[in-house]
Amino acid sequence: MFKQAKISKHRIEKIIECFCLDLTATQTHKLLGLNRKTVNAWYLHFRLAIYWQQINEFKKFVGEIELDESYFGRKRIRGFHGKLKKGRGTVKQPVFGVFERNGRVYTEIIPDCKRKTLQPIIQGKVGIESVIYTDGWRGYSGLVDVGYDKHFRVNHGANEFSKGNGVHINGIESFWSFTKRRLAKFNGTKRNFDLHLKECEWRWKRDERELHETLVLILKKFAKIN
Repeated sequence: MFKQAKISKHRIEKIIECFCLDLTATQTHKLLGLNRKTVNAWYLHFRLAIYWQQINEFKKFVGEIELDESYFGRKRIRGFHGKLKKGRGTVKQPVFGVFERNGRVYTEIIPDCKRKTLQPIIQGKVGIESVIYTDGWRGYSGLVDVGYDKHFRVNHGANEFSKGNGVHINGIESFWSFTKRRLAKFNGTKRNFDLHLKECEWRWKRDERELHETLVLILKKFAKIN
């Protein structure tokens, strides 16, 4: 990881520390007195390694699973002067999320939130024996028909956010909230949104020490692959 670098191992370790503290590249560049392009290059290297780690790590989820979709960004259609709506039916980028209640989360950028889009992802990522929790969106209809016979819903349209007995999707909604708060400081991450999304998966509910330990391991693994 360090052999071909043009800066010292000590400097790289400091960049890793700043990255794990979730400092922006601008903040790190000012704090360490390094060239901004150098910091950006290392941050991109870290994010690529994290991206492939997250893609390869989560093959199948089993247990109590929360499913939900969220919307990111803001893009106005040319010639449209009305007010953009929030949530479904907007021109924002939809993202689908799978949350396993032991803490793991998986996200995927999707073209839309239709049933024909969501169902194949669910079948590919969620074990058939799992207990599934969703809201009432029609995109989740038909899961029982394909074998997910333990599918429970909450009706957000009727201001229902929990039915008790664990029937809620508070976990995945907490992740969406964390992700949107974090990405706000990057001005919406118009570039490399997919990398930032996977980075949010990796960061969620991890402290600085754990982030540092796992990043070093990921970088070592990534270096061997490349």
